[in-house]
Amino acid sequence: MTSQPFETAAPGHIRGFSGASPENSTVKKFWTGLSAAVIDQIAEDWDNTKRAYAATRQQAYFSAEFLEGRALLNNLTNLGLVDKAKQVASEHGRDLSDVLEAEHDAALGNGGLGRLAACFLDSAVTGNYPVTGYGLLYRYGLFRQEFDNGFQREYPDAWKESFYPFIVRRGTQQRTVTFDDMSVRAVPYDMPITGYGTKNVGTLRLWDAKPMEEFDYDAFNSQRFSDAILEREAVHDLTRVLYPNDSTYAGKVLRVRQQYFFVSASLQEMIDNYVAQHGDDLRDFHRFNSIQLNDTHPVVGIPELMRLLMDEHGLGWEDAWAVTTRTFAYTNHTVLQEALETWDAGIFKQLFWRIWEIVVEIDRRYRKDMEKRGVGPEEANHYSPVHDGSVHMAWIACYAAYSVNGVAALHTEILKRDTLKFWYDLYPQRFNNKTNGVTPRRWLRMCNPRLSALLDRLSGSDEWVTDLDKLSELRSYVSEDSVMEELREIKSANKRDFAEWVARTGGVEIDTDSIFDAQIKRLHEYKRQLLNALYILDLYFRIKIDGETDVPKRTFIFGAKAAPGYTRAKGIIKLINTIGDLVNNDPEVSRTLRVVFVENYNVSPAEQIIPAADISEQISTAGKEASGTSNMKFMMNGALTLGTMDGANVEIADAVGEDNAYIFGAREDELPRLRSTYNPAAVAKQVPGLKRALDALIDGTLDDAGTGTFHDIRGSLLDGNGWETPDVYYVLGDFADYRATRDRMAHEYVADPLHWARMCWVNICESGRFSSDRTIRDYATEVWKIDPTPIR
Repeated sequence: MTSQPFETAAPGHIRGFSGASPENSTVKKFWTGLSAAVIDQIAEDWDNTKRAYAATRQQAYFSAEFLEGRALLNNLTNLGLVDKAKQVASEHGRDLSDVLEAEHDAALGNGGLGRLAACFLDSAVTGNYPVTGYGLLYRYGLFRQEFDNGFQREYPDAWKESFYPFIVRRGTQQRTVTFDDMSVRAVPYDMPITGYGTKNVGTLRLWDAKPMEEFDYDAFNSQRFSDAILEREAVHDLTRVLYPNDSTYAGKVLRVRQQYFFVSASLQEMIDNYVAQHGDDLRDFHRFNSIQLNDTHPVVGIPELMRLLMDEHGLGWEDAWAVTTRTFAYTNHTVLQEALETWDAGIFKQLFWRIWEIVVEIDRRYRKDMEKRGVGPEEANHYSPVHDGSVHMAWIACYAAYSVNGVAALHTEILKRDTLKFWYDLYPQRFNNKTNGVTPRRWLRMCNPRLSALLDRLSGSDEWVTDLDKLSELRSYVSEDSVMEELREIKSANKRDFAEWVARTGGVEIDTDSIFDAQIKRLHEYKRQLLNALYILDLYFRIKIDGETDVPKRTFIFGAKAAPGYTRAKGIIKLINTIGDLVNNDPEVSRTLRVVFVENYNVSPAEQIIPAADISEQISTAGKEASGTSNMKFMMNGALTLGTMDGANVEIADAVGEDNAYIFGAREDELPRLRSTYNPAAVAKQVPGLKRALDALIDGTLDDAGTGTFHDIRGSLLDGNGWETPDVYYVLGDFADYRATRDRMAHEYVADPLHWARMCWVNICESGRFSSDRTIRDYATEVWKIDPTPIR
């Protein structure tokens, strides 16, 4: 640590960045100075950690997303500096909470995949494990979402336009990434990842793309202005946005460029570090390095490592393959084969012929291998790395990785039984489960200080923050009414905070005595936000038309972005917003129901929603959600799961007992039988109120601005619009049970508040198994084979 205390150093940093006294600085400059003071505090430990990790066996985590969220408060929390930061702010006429609001979320991810990666880095450094994250430094990230007449509109998320102290440029450590049509400088920027109760400081290395020469002066002087600008912009496109729209061929090409760019730069760095530490014989590279592929986005790293080992370091194919197949581990995040990445072979031929040659050779050797194993040619072809004019990234990963894991117990079983059965039958020893987890530092300690303080007091220490299993020792307090009343008051205070935040940021007034019922996740049909919307619409009609009066007050909270090219998902956003307008503007119904759709949902709004929520909507079609992580965050903050037996919901229900959750819907093993005779149009007529809700999409009750959006949604459920399987995600099939369960939940909330609090307490106390600390320990011991490496 620096010799100058934080509270002494911080005012100087604020002066330096603002060019004024701390009292006269802007809030943003005050935030910048405080953040720089944090970097000052950790700089020496960060450097020492890097050196310690470089000399040992270490782990690289390759991911297209790292959704870190705001950094200042998280780092202050981990370093035990929150009170000192409050002191600095107060001494200079500021409130720390106002200063914290000046920070923009780093737009480096989208949803669960990126948030998981961020949790993993937090847990790795807290456990002193030598893990480094590698990704891309997006200028605009995914996009900033705004609603225009209920429709999603996408705008650049310019989070990097002002100085951001938590990324440090390492200009002397650049690499060159070469495509067949261009060469690009990869400039590394490091984000420090602090741990809780440790001097170790981990690293997230993010690569930015720069032209080999920043500006072609000769071209400009020769009046070729466009050439000079276009070449530069083509390079900057590599790190401009997360997941460029790939509905066009050009978009697909850009995505593959992005993927290759960051894995090539990362592998070059890892090899250079190995040579510096262990010499230039790369045949032992895997003894000191393991690489986790977070989904298929970084899988092009497999042929790229082969290229580097063979072309740059002189290994033969057999030696290079032996190293490669002992280096990579692959995490699968989907049960849907159609969601596994494939790329047109022409893209590989266009961008990097040498990588294409290596992929073809992997394919050739795979086919010979399958022939020796007696695998039939048709089956072997289906799972080959290259067939039907496409490169199949998941099949490359399954063939080359030494470990393949799913992210929840049910998910892994489905992979072994269905999605990846071919590979499991070939290599059963490679398959393992690593149920996802979330960090209790950000998702409990930081975002819910009231509950955190109660847990500290009852535990007698803060040991639970790094050993969440210790919360199970507090379960006996479930019978103490005074503790349950305190828990209720904590939830009420959090709800009041959220209501104030919504009023301030969204202009919506909500009743803090109502049930806060939240569904926050990426908008996808299988996550079934549509099922939620239909329930709200049905409940509206039951109050408005049927005259139901015994309806507990509810606030329905949504947060979701839809991919720019995902038309139906964007249509569902419009539908939810339109239902919200109908409900919120009805003088009668709005006294009982409110709908809040949080605009531009990301980590910071989640930190507001999760501590306040009473109900966690986890309602995906059984067997479709790999794991989920919002379910875990809600659980450890005392919200009850209302969900299907899908993903990690299965393990949550097992941990708390189904009497402390609200489980509904068809089970994954029941769906094939149910679907064999399923007629969604008949179900719509049989279930009271359901047809009325569906008809409201087209009878003028709801207005889609003449776009046909709501007709498409209704048709997708009833008849598939004549060209697709109707109701593929069993929305109508599960509706009746969903409605009954949700109605029962609401009445039980009102009927016995203390019993509700006891259910919440059980969820909090049994959340230990869903800490990412546990997940990382499992990876470290079972897959990565790395040991804690604390610095002294």
